[in-house]
Amino acid sequence: MTTVEPRRTGTAEPRDRVAADETVGITMTVNGTETTVTVPPRAHLGDVLREQLGLTGTHLGCEHGVCGMCTVLVDGEAARACLLFAVQCEGAEIVTVEGLGTPEDQHPLQQAFSAHHALQCGFCTPGMLMSSYDLLSNTPEVESEELPEQMSGVLCRCTGYRGILAAVDDVRQSHPDGVPGPRACGARTLVGRGTGGGSGAGAPAEDVPAAALAQEVRLPSGPPSAVVDVTSALRQPVERVWAVLDDFDLLARCLPGARLTEVLDGDRYRGRAVVALGPVKLSFDGLAQVVERDPAAHRLRFHAQGADAGGSATQADVVLAAEAGPDGGTVLTAHADVHLTGRVAQFGRALAGDVSRRLFEQFATSVDEAAETGSVTEPGRGAQLRLVLGTVRDTVGALVRRGLTRVRTLRRR
Repeated sequence: MTTVEPRRTGTAEPRDRVAADETVGITMTVNGTETTVTVPPRAHLGDVLREQLGLTGTHLGCEHGVCGMCTVLVDGEAARACLLFAVQCEGAEIVTVEGLGTPEDQHPLQQAFSAHHALQCGFCTPGMLMSSYDLLSNTPEVESEELPEQMSGVLCRCTGYRGILAAVDDVRQSHPDGVPGPRACGARTLVGRGTGGGSGAGAPAEDVPAAALAQEVRLPSGPPSAVVDVTSALRQPVERVWAVLDDFDLLARCLPGARLTEVLDGDRYRGRAVVALGPVKLSFDGLAQVVERDPAAHRLRFHAQGADAGGSATQADVVLAAEAGPDGGTVLTAHADVHLTGRVAQFGRALAGDVSRRLFEQFATSVDEAAETGSVTEPGRGAQLRLVLGTVRDTVGALVRRGLTRVRTLRRR
């Protein structure tokens, strides 16, 4: 349990205690637009801006408040969006890099960054722009030789740092009384991607993730975060294995940590899945929809999406196929294109792929058991521990092999 206090004294009354797995509706003004979002008390402002309001100009780097990539303005002062809980921003005025200017009406800082080639890879650019705006608006008398120290709160990762300082110095000289205010702040419709969002938009009817309220599954158009291909040899004959795949309720129970909560029309199913990876435990509410069911080919394809209260979301395109194997058994193949966003995506593509592959390996074992007994034994903590240890072992092994390959290459040279 946590007590949610407003960040701005006197603008709102303190809220009651909120459980860690509950959500809170907050209203704030973002780039001139008042918006209401529903967030868990532990969600930081950076994730809410990116995942729920679609303002992806705020970049997340270290998420420890060190690199400065996530710098935004909160009530006119620079703040790290990764260190600020969204619930602290009740009634606050937020300005992100999107509010600084538009392509048609760029802010002088944006124009200077372009003129001095201060962009390079662009990852630090939003943080540099917002930090330099804060510096020049609050301390216009700053001297040129002070800029390296004053701008050191945002870390540049490439060779464009001199250009950045030159751009800031150019604007400093051009506007000795302080830089103009943001040019793209005004009432508009925000891009809502999560619970709530939009100009004056209210929270959804229930405090559950948006994916759980969706009526159809929509997969992203971009490349997946991980591609999983798993082939498993099962003891049971193909017809008994297909009987499990054809029963979506039983099939869902074979997925580690998953269960159905509601059967809808159109071969759609609501459910919940809990995934534990060491100390990280994610609980997803979501929707699955069967898009192909071929009994003759023993092939099933379904799309699934889910989100948890912490801002993580996942979508997947899953294809399961069974064919007769040797000795009267079955060869079960599973292919999945997995899309991850939010906290769960921070594991990285390689680790996400390893975890997904091991989950499907456990799934195949459960399918074999269900084909034999008609039921599934829920995996205990020992299975979760094996998942963690196996993933870590494979990841370390891959790093060691990569290092050995690099050493051999250097020796040949």
